Amino acid sequence: MNFDFPKNIIITGHYGCGKTNIAVNLALKLAEADKVTVVDLDIVNPYFRTADFGSLFENRGIRLAAPMYANSNLDIPALSFDLGGIVNGEGRVIIDVGGDPEGATALGRYGDILKNRGDTALYYVVNKYRYLTSTPTEAKELLEEIKAASGLSCDGIINNSNLGVLTDNKTVTDSVDYAERAAEVSGCPLLFTCSQKENLKGIEPSMEINVYVKPLWEQ
Repeated sequence: MNFDFPKNIIITGHYGCGKTNIAVNLALKLAEADKVTVVDLDIVNPYFRTADFGSLFENRGIRLAAPMYANSNLDIPALSFDLGGIVNGEGRVIIDVGGDPEGATALGRYGDILKNRGDTALYYVVNKYRYLTSTPTEAKELLEEIKAASGLSCDGIINNSNLGVLTDNKTVTDSVDYAERAAEVSGCPLLFTCSQKENLKGIEPSMEINVYVKPLWEQ
């Protein structure tokens, strides 16, 4: 799929929806042609964060901006980078925001920098099979909380409905109506559905991704 991504991409969604995996995939894809910086703004949840992929990013020439204590045994919400300077700098920027309103509050700190920019978009990741977002209404309600906490609007919804290693073409196909309805009630366009290549047969628009972020029991 060919999708015209903006310069600055904000990825948010419920815990476990797969937003970090999407952020990693987007970074690797965009780095094929552009300079890319990944900002790990998940200062709430220490699990499955983009800071875990520093070596992978370094090998692909991707810059990583992470909280001061990322990948340590200290869970302290301290930022050690200038987000304003990053989004106003060269190349593409992908911001992986902590799940739920608590994580989006950190993003709200930079609301004045990020609001009303034509080169910036916030994408909301949904997963039909994730607790508390299993219906379009639930997905919308959480999005409204994230918007209120961050002070930003939603520019598009990404369907990443999956069941981990149990995901197949039927799993993904069965989620499309849910994602379309979630987009409709939320007033945001459905951008595409994400999954591994073998799971996307007959689904458009779609974006093929690899699974980089896995729970310990699937590694």
